[in-house]
Amino acid sequence: MKKYLVTAASFLIMLCTGGIYAWSIFVPPLKTEHALLTAHTQLIFGFTIASFAVVMILAGRIEKRYGPRIAAIIGAILFTLGYLMASFSDGRVGLMLIGVGIFSGAGIAFGYVTSLATPIKWFPESKGLITGISVAGFGGGAILLSWIVKMMLADGVAVLHIFRIVGISYGIVVFLSALLFSVPETVNSTEIQKNHQLTKLMQDTKIWALFLAMFAGTFAGLLVIGNLKPIGLNFGVSETYATTAISFLAIGNMIGRVLWGYVSDKIGGRHSVLLALLLLTLFTILILPGSQSNITFLFIPFLVGLGFGANFVLFATEVSQLYGVDKLGTVYPYVFLSYGFAGIIGPSVGGWLFDVTQSYVIPIILSAVICAIGALIFRAMIPAKKTA
Repeated sequence: MKKYLVTAASFLIMLCTGGIYAWSIFVPPLKTEHALLTAHTQLIFGFTIASFAVVMILAGRIEKRYGPRIAAIIGAILFTLGYLMASFSDGRVGLMLIGVGIFSGAGIAFGYVTSLATPIKWFPESKGLITGISVAGFGGGAILLSWIVKMMLADGVAVLHIFRIVGISYGIVVFLSALLFSVPETVNSTEIQKNHQLTKLMQDTKIWALFLAMFAGTFAGLLVIGNLKPIGLNFGVSETYATTAISFLAIGNMIGRVLWGYVSDKIGGRHSVLLALLLLTLFTILILPGSQSNITFLFIPFLVGLGFGANFVLFATEVSQLYGVDKLGTVYPYVFLSYGFAGIIGPSVGGWLFDVTQSYVIPIILSAVICAIGALIFRAMIPAKKTA
């Protein structure tokens, strides 16, 4: 029974912390109620992703040393503190950047690491399935939050007050879920994994190929995610459909995390990464013609989410293939840092380009080009396996 409670708790934490992917629903009210520029809103979102990626290395070490319950509780506190700080910011960008961008981003990192690592210890024979369930919860978090925020905005609730409600309610759920965490008695808590030397990794071209390719894929996805509702509104999509598109992208993201794991098992990690990046390039470009209709604007973000979700399955799998499963915990966090850089650069560049051009055409084309370049770099730097 205990292992099922742990799995349920992990899913709930992922569902709450994954709400960050619904960020674009906050963009219009932040601009109208507090005169923020689009670039400001995307800088906050970008810092959240960067904080998430960077702090994950520290969170993993704390989880190993003090256990998942303590680590997840730290995550709940940081997450709540961040949104409360933003709710009392009176619209000042600096406070929201520190609150949501740094503190809540760090809280997401603690929640993500513990929710990913703990259930696997209870189901060692079903690592793929359990990992898929946990990560799918994170991918689906935007569906829940966008629905909640949409109703509150329709009722005239101020955006900063919504931050307060989200911080307190979600923080309580994460905290209570953390109390359910435990590890099996058979797990050896004193087991020490030998770290891969950072200097050797820096000299390894395969690591740079993985880093740059994941940066390209997450750059494209995060630029669209961070600006999705404004993109729809800018192209004339109705507000209802532009908001609903956030959920469609989240559904695609959630399904993609499970689907691409299956594809990787069938055709191999290298081919899967190349296929996912090329498809994400195509799906991103399709936003331009797809924005001419309310209906197609729902379907295209779903495809973008499908391609974006691949990043969080395939690169971890490829690290396991190239360095061995035992090195996944020490090597993958450095590849995952590319996600943090993409979080800072992608949405911010997209918002800035819109402020300059008053159009999302150039940001979308840029996303597709960078994604395609990432595929070319990966193909050139990761050689195909020779068959006998």
